[in-house]
Amino acid sequence: MFKNKKLFQYSVFFLVFTLPLFMQAQLIHQIKIIDGTGGSAFNGSVRIIGNKISEVGNLTPRKGEQIIDGKGLILAPGFIDAHSHHLQDLQQNRDGLSTLNQGITTIVTGQDGWGYSMDTLAAMMNRIPIAVNVAAYTGHTSLREDVMGENDVLRPAKQDEIEKMKSVLEIELKKGSLGLSTGLEYEEAFYSTRDEVIQLSKLTAALKGRYISHIRSEDVTMDDAIDEIIEIGRTTKMSVQISHIKLGKKSDWGTAKNLIEKLEQARKEGIDITTDVYPYTYWHSTLRVLFPARDYTNIKSAEFAVKQLFDPSQSILGVYAPIPSYQGKTISEIANTSKKSEAQTLMDLVAMASDFKLKNPDYHGSIESITAKSMYDGDVADFILWPHSVICSDGNGSGTHPRGYGSFTRILGRYVQEKKLLSLEEAIHKMTGLTAMNLGIEGRGIIKAGNYADLVLFNPETVIDHATIENGKALSEGIDIVWVNGKIVYNSGKSTSEKPGMLVKRSLK
Repeated sequence: MFKNKKLFQYSVFFLVFTLPLFMQAQLIHQIKIIDGTGGSAFNGSVRIIGNKISEVGNLTPRKGEQIIDGKGLILAPGFIDAHSHHLQDLQQNRDGLSTLNQGITTIVTGQDGWGYSMDTLAAMMNRIPIAVNVAAYTGHTSLREDVMGENDVLRPAKQDEIEKMKSVLEIELKKGSLGLSTGLEYEEAFYSTRDEVIQLSKLTAALKGRYISHIRSEDVTMDDAIDEIIEIGRTTKMSVQISHIKLGKKSDWGTAKNLIEKLEQARKEGIDITTDVYPYTYWHSTLRVLFPARDYTNIKSAEFAVKQLFDPSQSILGVYAPIPSYQGKTISEIANTSKKSEAQTLMDLVAMASDFKLKNPDYHGSIESITAKSMYDGDVADFILWPHSVICSDGNGSGTHPRGYGSFTRILGRYVQEKKLLSLEEAIHKMTGLTAMNLGIEGRGIIKAGNYADLVLFNPETVIDHATIENGKALSEGIDIVWVNGKIVYNSGKSTSEKPGMLVKRSLK
């Protein structure tokens, strides 16, 4: 192109040394940096040029760049939500307050076996820009519904159907999906065989993807469910992660250390098994998971659920389409009103929801959900402290569970500042660098030159969650500024209306 060699060399020199001047340049100084590696905090500055970090260290301001005084606060990598359901909310509320108010800059979707194709996600984010980044797994349940039909998944898949699932999965993995996600406790995947899951997992491993699972049981048959995910890791040699680990049966409360010991033994065998966890003692899901045997009309099963699987006096209906006035009420309150036992009330609620679904085939949205008190504080703390666990929200922006607005700030405020169970460096590592490593996300999670400028500036002394069961959308305190891909998206409790979120893909190298 250039006949004159000197002209070519000058052009290259001009581009290399003057291009940054035409890009947005910011210097964040007067800060303590916790870089996400787990290492100690250090004083310094961070320079951003365009959407990436260009320098980290003792930096001198340059003429023309934006100077941001960090006032001695902590600068950390943007938090990565390892298990999120925020995507639907982000499509409607693109400023992303539910995520940004707690410092989340990247959500990982496609969880529990459901998700969008990579092409759909790319088109969606081009059409509807949002404030945060999105990475995605390919959902096993979505594959089953596509291949077997939505109304024919309550059975094991046939081999030819598994082969069709493999074909779709391969395409998705080659387009940047993080790997395979399963939701084996839910009916749509519950009837899949272990062999079906392993066949899909082997393909995922061959294409260097990863596996994440809402395992088959978090209560009655949890031992077998843990054995299944360990077997998948052993058979495929692939990294496997347990979603939102918990002990949901009351008679198992206080035994988290026993389960951790089992996971540690698997790791000693060379199985790369990890987990994510949220800092609450209640979950949010469907009423139907309270019947592990799927026998919704069995009063003995309902009585077992009431006694062992949740506390009906502290468990609240989040959504209930058949009788909207039930929303926000506990199971005990509904039982008292109907003058029935709590077990019978549970069965009636499931039956009415099923009948509503049959009579309203065109109804869109959740028909029923429950925020159920079902865990023990000590177990949650033990899982958070395990060196191979990372933090997630498992939340959304609906406000039906406070985890959707407060999980990450709750860790920083309650577990670091108040309980002092974790150092600030350990907590940040579990929200950033370790999460990125466990999920196979590159270029994010650590503050270093060349990485994307996803950053959180916060006050470690005042950071705290305010979201509650009663007010699930209350904003957190102490998160000062949030950057996504070099743009300030959240400042002093408010959105800036910037929407620089990107679709984050697995490296295909």
